[in-house]
Amino acid sequence: MRALFASFAVLIAFPLLAQQTLPPAPYAYRQLDDPAQEQTAQDLMETLRCLTCQSQSIADSDAPMAGDMRHQVRIRIASGESPDDIRNWLVERYGDYVSYKPEVGAATWPLFAVPVLLLVLAAALLLRRYRRRA
Repeated sequence: MRALFASFAVLIAFPLLAQQTLPPAPYAYRQLDDPAQEQTAQDLMETLRCLTCQSQSIADSDAPMAGDMRHQVRIRIASGESPDDIRNWLVERYGDYVSYKPEVGAATWPLFAVPVLLLVLAAALLLRRYRRRA
């Protein structure tokens, strides 16, 4: 019974230990040498959501996942990729949720259309009510 418990404890503890031994990505906490490239990277990182925290941008989050994403953004900016290409790559990899600035597409158009339709409906109801009183 002790051997079973010990092997179960090792199976549980091993993945936890492996997560703590990974070093952070090189550009997770280090800025690019070129100030213009770093500013471009910062501007992009402010518009990308941390998938772990979900309420912070990757620029503000200390989560390891956000660090990896910052690293990817910085090395891609340094290699000459445009911010739009990097955003598209991240959206393709992680889904629309990663972006604070979603684009209108086949899956997201209702998010943009429904509020407009509700405003039009409310205006029509108010106009109808106003005409009844007049």
